[in-house]
Amino acid sequence: MADLPKRKLGRTGLSVTALGFGALELRGMIAGVGRELKPRQPERILNAVLDAGINYIDVSADYGEAEEHIGSCIANRRKEFFLASKCGCPPDVSKFIPAERTRFGVPLPRLHDYSRENIIKTFDQSLRRMQTDYVDVLQFHFSPARELLEQEKAVETLESLKRDGKIRFIGCSSILPNITDHIKMGVFDVLQIPYSALQPEHEDTIAAAARAGMGIVIRGGVAKGPPGKGQGSAALWDLWDKAKLDELLDGEHPTEFMLRFTITNPDIHTTVVGTLDPEHLIGNIASVLKGPLPASVYSEAKRRLVEARAA
Repeated sequence: MADLPKRKLGRTGLSVTALGFGALELRGMIAGVGRELKPRQPERILNAVLDAGINYIDVSADYGEAEEHIGSCIANRRKEFFLASKCGCPPDVSKFIPAERTRFGVPLPRLHDYSRENIIKTFDQSLRRMQTDYVDVLQFHFSPARELLEQEKAVETLESLKRDGKIRFIGCSSILPNITDHIKMGVFDVLQIPYSALQPEHEDTIAAAARAGMGIVIRGGVAKGPPGKGQGSAALWDLWDKAKLDELLDGEHPTEFMLRFTITNPDIHTTVVGTLDPEHLIGNIASVLKGPLPASVYSEAKRRLVEARAA
């Protein structure tokens, strides 16, 4: 298999594969959300990810069992991948509130806490779980407001972890409206942002962040999976139908088109996509290996989507 294309992750200089791996699916069951993992399933998918050459893995302290699986399954291959995790999360997943309160399929905790005490406590727990002494990128989770970060001196906490060699770069999982302030702060090396053809709301801020030298990591690049799958996906794929994007397919599946649409954006450095199925992983890799969409197809898809959203 050909090597996956790589891009520089903004000013970090890290050469990351255009396709990354999101470890949310390794969470197991949290407050009734997720699914039970089969024996050796995490080991198989994580090693398949690395065997395929994917070198960017994204996880979070509140992704249930995910960090522990990374530690038990691929800690011995730590030099083969860049590892990004998140902070501000509660250290105890038993504090999650009922599953009907979710965001991107993850049960919301009672409170994200960006105090130095909680960040240090939870991050040290993450390092133990993942059996590593550092992560390449540590991101604030759930797009905290600038005022909250400044009140808690949260950036200073991450800067101290960087001085200690426990993290290499500082990031934030950001969405509107707070992402505008995150860009202006000038302290973040990496931003993780939701984006796809069917969710283009952050396109302008992605461009602004890239111009500022930040590394851009995308989640949701395949619009939460195929039609009818995933939280809230049905409404998203209604837009696909309105834009008549099936007419632009060249014998490919819609999710393949979506992934190629995402990586066509020149401001995007890597797109994290999660799966437990090695066949899905192979399909995602094949899509990325096909490369960006032809310029004429990309521009026509964007034109149709703009018209469909305005209708």
